[in-house]
Amino acid sequence: MTNEPLTPLDDLLGLLDLEPIEENIFRGAAGRATIVPRVFGGQVAAQALVAAGRTVPADRRAHSLHSYFLRPGDPGVPIVYTVDRIRDGRSFTTRRVVAVQHGQPIFHLSASFQTEEEGLEHQEPMPPAPDPLTLPTAAEMLPHYADRLGGPEVVERILEARDAVDLRYVDEPPLASVGERREPKSQVWFRTNGKLADDPMLHICLATYVSDMTLLDSVLLAHGRGGWAVGDVVGASLDHAMWFHRPFRADEWLLYDQESPTAQGGRGLARGRIFTADGQLAVSVIQEGVVRVPRA
Repeated sequence: MTNEPLTPLDDLLGLLDLEPIEENIFRGAAGRATIVPRVFGGQVAAQALVAAGRTVPADRRAHSLHSYFLRPGDPGVPIVYTVDRIRDGRSFTTRRVVAVQHGQPIFHLSASFQTEEEGLEHQEPMPPAPDPLTLPTAAEMLPHYADRLGGPEVVERILEARDAVDLRYVDEPPLASVGERREPKSQVWFRTNGKLADDPMLHICLATYVSDMTLLDSVLLAHGRGGWAVGDVVGASLDHAMWFHRPFRADEWLLYDQESPTAQGGRGLARGRIFTADGQLAVSVIQEGVVRVPRA
């Protein structure tokens, strides 16, 4: 036994290790640091996927999820996840999960799992991107933009919320692009700050957690908005869908290529592709969120 302090990744893995309460019912903590005063959506999605996965045979891997964020999560209260075993077929398994706080649903997820099989193969090519090791870490980059982000305290809050992940922006971070309209595209490299066990489901759940960190930032680029951290936009995730195409490890470098094709009606749409370092398209992501300009 060692007395080494827990790392941020240990803390995150602890949040994903849900407590079984009853058959098909699990409880997860809600207490990671966040940029805004509500439970981080990626955490709820990852915990819900963990709950679903706990009811599925180990030889079936998640290949897709579709989810809706219904209410803001209370960061001071545990979240209860109830799993409905919708279908157990010969090749596919379907689960529905509802996350509940204060007696009300805050999140809904449907996930599908499949036994591994051979099939047709093709994919889009990986877009150009620099080697992640040539890029500064977020801890090295973001302090240079403290004046645009609202001060050192805001930067510290952003870094604390993401401290389990080594996330490196390819270009100037969207959060720092206040007053500067740019093409609504962005790229980040990411991997967990530490090694993970070999369980493929764990890597899928960690990618689900990270997938909600930066995706809607691409919406802001077209409008020169810094976002929720600096208060010039009011935003929240509405729905989130992911497709897991090929095996990957979340503790090895993954390129998250993101873009926003449209924003309208107080909502913005963003889509992303996650590639392994050797060019394999591992995950596709689509998300719509509330993106509103605060009233004066």
